[in-house]
Amino acid sequence: MTRNERISIVDTRVHHDGWSNCKTVTYDYRRSDGAWQRQSREIFHCGHGVTILPCDQQRRTVILTRQFRCAASLEGCDQFLIETPAGMLDGALPEDRIVAEAEEETGYRVRNARKVFEAFMSPGAFTQKITFFVGEYSPQDRVSEGGGLLEEGEDIETIELDFDTAMTMASDGRIQDGKTIMLLQYAALHIFPAMPD
Repeated sequence: MTRNERISIVDTRVHHDGWSNCKTVTYDYRRSDGAWQRQSREIFHCGHGVTILPCDQQRRTVILTRQFRCAASLEGCDQFLIETPAGMLDGALPEDRIVAEAEEETGYRVRNARKVFEAFMSPGAFTQKITFFVGEYSPQDRVSEGGGLLEEGEDIETIELDFDTAMTMASDGRIQDGKTIMLLQYAALHIFPAMPD
């Protein structure tokens, strides 16, 4: 059966409509056994985004960021999160937005940005889809201090890490951001070959 044969929207109630949007959607769902069941879900929409892992293959390094994340802090995370540079599309094409976002946050002008995949990050409640990129940089590509945009409340630290150190930090919990872990795993498979023992 197609999606249209299994889902029938009954009601949509908007609770908040600002920078983000929260609504309750009630729908009838045809289960695998053919029976219909009414369900309700709170759905959050904050727009789609992009993220990138800048890589220097020659030096085996990556550029990451560190910043305060209120939601993580409220859930007991007592450290600023280490993440890949990321941002919202705000109507732009992912390929156009990611290079500008990386430069705003890190101060590096990333070269040869290429899309590697897209993913829904928390599809049980969030509509957001992230487009993931990898790109190249070298020390000569630093064109500013970075740090993000003051008017958006950003206060971002740029971190350059040895790739193997970054992978260790993802394994031991010092890196807890999902999109960052996904891009580091991608890089381990496709960009940075394992060092010989």
